[in-house]
Amino acid sequence: MFFGTPQLAVPTLARLLEGPHRVVAVVSQPDRPRGRGRRRSPSPVSERALAAALPLLRPERVGEAGVVSALQGRAPDLGVVMAFGQFLPKAIRELPRLGYLINAHASLLPRHRGAAPIAHALLAGDRETGVSIMRVEREMDAGAVCLEKRIPIDEADTSGSLEQRLGVLAAEAVAEALDAIAAGQARFVPQDASLASLAPKLAADDALLDFSAAAAELARRVRALAPKPGAAAQLGAERLRIHAAHAEPGPTGCAPGTLRQSAGALCVATGEGWLVLDRLQRAGGRVLAAEEFLRGFALPDGARLTRPAAVGGADAATDRRA
Repeated sequence: MFFGTPQLAVPTLARLLEGPHRVVAVVSQPDRPRGRGRRRSPSPVSERALAAALPLLRPERVGEAGVVSALQGRAPDLGVVMAFGQFLPKAIRELPRLGYLINAHASLLPRHRGAAPIAHALLAGDRETGVSIMRVEREMDAGAVCLEKRIPIDEADTSGSLEQRLGVLAAEAVAEALDAIAAGQARFVPQDASLASLAPKLAADDALLDFSAAAAELARRVRALAPKPGAAAQLGAERLRIHAAHAEPGPTGCAPGTLRQSAGALCVATGEGWLVLDRLQRAGGRVLAAEEFLRGFALPDGARLTRPAAVGGADAATDRRA
């Protein structure tokens, strides 16, 4: 049985459908409002399961008696989890014939346990990441690991591009792990909890750029928030979204946040170096390259970007979180 919800999990389900191990049921999150029209629609995993005519459950709570009963009726040997998004109770974790589930987690465990490992790998400036196949336990992402696959993080990687690559890697890792389990050759090694780091879901305030930080740190934050929702900065009364940027070293000689135009480039002074804005967006507008943005927007003299007010209205200019 397969548990998954977002696009990240679709390549793994698609790989499982190629065999040799048969998918007897799929469990995903309920249909939610999506897109600009906010119409209720299936998750990406649900869409793939429906297209393949697989038995599909979309419960609000996966531990409900009806869900447990329905899955027991499918007589699964094993469960595979990939970015499902709900806590899996003991009744589900121990339901398969083998007595456990495996999870494909998008980090090199025990580093970046939690809901947002991809974004946190970028925020931390990690040089590599990967996928870990582990047993699902009550403690989040703490189970013993039987397999991991690694990939480098490119300097241009965003959360979006890295998610695509990790989705493909997870499909390969799960297929390899299932073959090893079926052959009785899988060996699960406990994690070293002393090396664990947490990767909680990013909050709205994590998108707010504080230009007193170093340009390299700000560039990583922009990449971690791309493509959605985009990092945020304030220009006077207007909120801007920064979708791509890179750091350039060198003294600025001006206050953090000060804007400078040079040959079509838009640079921001930071606490250390310059942040070059490559793609940005005005509220309600299109995402534009900096040169195109400047053609349609005249910056006032002495313009500065500032950290927007925190969600809820409080000014949290000194609250920089990684």
